[in-house]
Amino acid sequence: MTDRQKLKKIILEKSYEKRKVTLSSGVESDFYFDGKQTTLHPEGAYLTGRLFLEALNGMEDIDGVGGMTLGADPIATAVSLVSFLEGRPVPAFIIRKEPKGHGTGAWLEGRKNLGEGARVVIVEDVVTSGGSSLKAIRRAEEEGLTVLGVVTLVDREEGGRENIEKAGYWLKSVFTKSDILS
Repeated sequence: MTDRQKLKKIILEKSYEKRKVTLSSGVESDFYFDGKQTTLHPEGAYLTGRLFLEALNGMEDIDGVGGMTLGADPIATAVSLVSFLEGRPVPAFIIRKEPKGHGTGAWLEGRKNLGEGARVVIVEDVVTSGGSSLKAIRRAEEEGLTVLGVVTLVDREEGGRENIEKAGYWLKSVFTKSDILS
């Protein structure tokens, strides 16, 4: 079995549920991808790191990967760890939903690993409308980073790609809803 096939199997076993749910976008759906169940699984985390890094192959000068807490946290960490193991280290960063309430008041964790204007990629577990990705992009840019695009574990194929591209960024997905359910 390939890494991709193994990760798809884990997603189906751990993250996919056929049930009614209200998504963070406020839209009702009859299925749900809980990406954290896969990205927090030992093999799922490793495979996520490998396949996200593979999605970034051929891109030069990526200085960091990260995104909005909580969905991006295990992905950014997995990508950073696997990148180190493969001899091309890429630091991770985490964007808070609110600034730190004490100390530095920081919005972004891991900032000292990224220079001013650092070229970064936003990572997500699931993209639906793209709203969370666009919020992460705005916050990263407000922090002085240069956002290249977004990589997601699963694209629900519900307008996120179009919204992200309309804003001037690219979206790469490890899987689409169609890939997972085929």
